[in-house]
Amino acid sequence: MVTGSFGQVGTELLESLVQIQGHSEVLATDIRIPDGDYEFETEVLDVTDQERIRYLMKKHSVTSIFHLAAILSALGERMPDRAFDVNLTGTFNILKAARDLGVEKVIIPSTIGVFGSETPRENVPAVTVERPETMYGITKVAAELLSSYFRRSFSLDVRGVRYPGLISYKTLPSAGTTDYAVDMIRYAVAGKDYVCYLKPDTVLPMMYMPDAIKALLNVWLADGEKLRYALEYNIQAFSFSPAMLEKELRAHFPDFRVDYRPDYRQGIADSWPSSLDVTDAVRDWGFSCDYDFKTMVSDMIEHLEGKQTHGEK
Repeated sequence: MVTGSFGQVGTELLESLVQIQGHSEVLATDIRIPDGDYEFETEVLDVTDQERIRYLMKKHSVTSIFHLAAILSALGERMPDRAFDVNLTGTFNILKAARDLGVEKVIIPSTIGVFGSETPRENVPAVTVERPETMYGITKVAAELLSSYFRRSFSLDVRGVRYPGLISYKTLPSAGTTDYAVDMIRYAVAGKDYVCYLKPDTVLPMMYMPDAIKALLNVWLADGEKLRYALEYNIQAFSFSPAMLEKELRAHFPDFRVDYRPDYRQGIADSWPSSLDVTDAVRDWGFSCDYDFKTMVSDMIEHLEGKQTHGEK
């Protein structure tokens, strides 16, 4: 069972789960189901509705849950009440239902949003100062602590990773602070200049979506005896700034230009680290990445140009 199935991560995770498990063993849930013909079952689910969660888990005999439903950083600052309800109450509902109904594993992505301005800026370890300054970050710190609590107190197998900014050509991002990267590449491919809401020298940890999905699946399939943490595993592939991305894109599109006009999202980005220490993830479950910065940009361009050729949005 996947919550938040039709967001940026969920859309691509579903493809991989179907390949691994078969379409009949995957249940996609979300607060609304986009029109389409799906090879897996779908159900409408608001994760703040505990009764509905339990009903669906029983109906479909759920054994593992990928809990992705969340209100991300930028939108969370505009809708803090909704972010609290979805990110914290929703996660608590999932954990309680999983405990009570004997679910084998719960996989929950955390985020660099758990860090704040008091966190070290570079090579941040898994265990460090977490004093976030956004509602998104606050709820995700609580989700990390809740997951550790359910793991320790009820022997519920809760696992996850701390995602950096994620980059994908398949599904548009949804109101995250690092989404500029996807937008900048899309604009460059479309032959348009871009207005960036972050300063040019704002360095943040990032990852290409194929590596992000691989990491989540590897955590799911890992030997539980080797996992020392619940959701606290830092992962990233590379770090870059808007200016670095602009420079790389201009190697492909010489006329491309970016205008920098920082907005409220700059404050969020300034509270996050520029790089993460992934040593624990490598040691405990073999974390690795297939894409570096340059190969990610090239692959994004290739696929986005392919979409343009075929008239896709």
